[in-house]
Amino acid sequence: MTLDYREVEASSAMATCCERHHRPGRAASDKNKTKHIPAHCPGSGASTSRDGGSFDTFFEGWLVRHEHYLEELLTAQQQCREYQGDDVKDLITRVLSHYQQYFEEKSRVAQRNVFLVFAPTCLSSLECASLWITGFKPGFALRLVFSSVQDLSQEQSERIERLMEVTKVEERVLNDELARVQESVAAPPLLEMARKQARRMNVEGGREEALLTLRKALEEVVAGADLLRMTTTMKVVEILKPEQNVRYLTAATQLFLNLRNLGLQKDANTKG
Repeated sequence: MTLDYREVEASSAMATCCERHHRPGRAASDKNKTKHIPAHCPGSGASTSRDGGSFDTFFEGWLVRHEHYLEELLTAQQQCREYQGDDVKDLITRVLSHYQQYFEEKSRVAQRNVFLVFAPTCLSSLECASLWITGFKPGFALRLVFSSVQDLSQEQSERIERLMEVTKVEERVLNDELARVQESVAAPPLLEMARKQARRMNVEGGREEALLTLRKALEEVVAGADLLRMTTTMKVVEILKPEQNVRYLTAATQLFLNLRNLGLQKDANTKG
């Protein structure tokens, strides 16, 4: 599967969330830009480093398993006649469980320090640029159905299209919620608090409480986005037949790895 990374980037509403440095001179009133969320929260710098390192370690192991699942999916796709129905269903269940493990670990990190999942150090710049509220955009996953499964029935196509319309509405709701939270990030008091946290300076009690409120709001938005991602995927799996799910999950798994490999290559070329 050939990756069109420009489409991935274009589908992202969070393209600037993973900027590692604040760029002065941008108009705060520009509604078409996503404001930078600082990767710091109340707590010690050692705790932040430990949380990020823990997720990085998990992600490395998860990637190895991800590649193994891609091999299984490709084999099942190429040798579909040799695979029994139960074998295919078991593979689909295991792949979905594999993705569920990722979301569960990311949720644990977000509960400890939600700012880390907006700027994960284990991802390349291109991967960060493709994020929508810390993950893939559900609507993009739905469009992938039409490009990877060519034998959809009319009923299946109609159900996917209806799901796309519902998902668009839910995406807009989450976008609006995140925008309201980000407006508070740009306010001078909270911006100064974030800078103090970055310099490990003490924050006044009242402002510390405000920053904790901000963190809680972000946690809720991220949890809502992850729930939408998982429920959308499960609804797609329910609509598709087992052999169609193999093709869909193969495309999704392969796209993830293609994006990562391309991102790492681009970062290496930039550093070189």
